[in-house]
Amino acid sequence: MNSRIEVAAAEGIATVTLHNPDKLNAVNAAMWRELRAALERLGQDDAVRCVILTGAGEAFAAGGDLEEFLTVRATVDDALHYHEELVAAALDAVRRCPIPTVAAIRGACVGGGLEIAGCCDLRIAGESARFGAPINKLGFSMYPGEMAGLLELVGPAVLLEILLEGRILTAREALQKGLLTRVVDDERVMDEANASASRIAAGAPLVARWHKQWVHRLAGGGPLSDAEKRAAFDFLATDDYREGMNAFFGKRKPKFSGR
Repeated sequence: MNSRIEVAAAEGIATVTLHNPDKLNAVNAAMWRELRAALERLGQDDAVRCVILTGAGEAFAAGGDLEEFLTVRATVDDALHYHEELVAAALDAVRRCPIPTVAAIRGACVGGGLEIAGCCDLRIAGESARFGAPINKLGFSMYPGEMAGLLELVGPAVLLEILLEGRILTAREALQKGLLTRVVDDERVMDEANASASRIAAGAPLVARWHKQWVHRLAGGGPLSDAEKRAAFDFLATDDYREGMNAFFGKRKPKFSGR
């Protein structure tokens, strides 16, 4: 089978590629499992400072692999296992990855592809990229466990527009609705994603992790406890904090160790 999740790493940046080009990178059950495993593994690798998610060829991902739906969702129990244990679990691994994630999007970013991109921290798309989840035309609904990333990203009004109308959005429309971070020329997508990842990787890695942690915590609502408020200053005890301050006053670039 030609479908797989490819992982490559260099200079602190890991690139995770959805690879099923014969089907515009439609994600099948095996790929959902591999995606979850890849993000969980990278999240524990102190050498990795940013993860880029992209698709092979000229598409990000055209959704789930519809050809296998007749077997993997034959019963309610089968469907629950597929969407909760495979799809939602993989999306949660992307969303909860402690390392910053950047989606580099070309071509179709639909259904499951949109869900994956929506769970990333930044989303950079080419002008010709297209977005949506027209599953109302297929007679099935989006599993609630798969909505979390998109709901947190764009809120209920935009998510309902996407799901109820089933319309495919242009990159500029997606940017206007808050689905994207920025839009660039198609041929610059990977260059821009790598430049973004390089800027992230140049910063203090512990700080990047803390920023992700606190953004998700605040988005969840509820007041911070006294212990959480104190934990917000854990950076004071790190080597990176001392290095950052010394580099600033020494007028040089900092060299962060992640400690």
